[in-house]
Amino acid sequence: MQSLPKNCRLQKASEFAAIINFKCQISGDLIQIYSKPNGLGYARLGLIVSKKFERRATRRNRIKRILRETFRRKRGGDKIKEMDWLIRLRRPMIKDESKELATEMQLIMFEVQKCHD
Repeated sequence: MQSLPKNCRLQKASEFAAIINFKCQISGDLIQIYSKPNGLGYARLGLIVSKKFERRATRRNRIKRILRETFRRKRGGDKIKEMDWLIRLRRPMIKDESKELATEMQLIMFEVQKCHD
């Protein structure tokens, strides 16, 4: 597994708020994805995995690791290159849902891209 470069991560609360306020989002069963064009020439990712849905830090970190790795593999696509993505967990995950999480993320990212066409 490779890492996601620091410049490809959203870090400031103002960046998260700007994406949420842009109001281009689609919800799935497990996650909700927001997106916004950024004009930087590369994609950036922000993750929200609340303690409300996953109390244990080790499980929250695992969920974030799965989402980052899926994003890293997917970001080579044309539309993804110049967008900010914010992914929020919508409900608690069952242990066996990690594959469903990655699949749902890819499907929803494809759907969200239609907001910008």
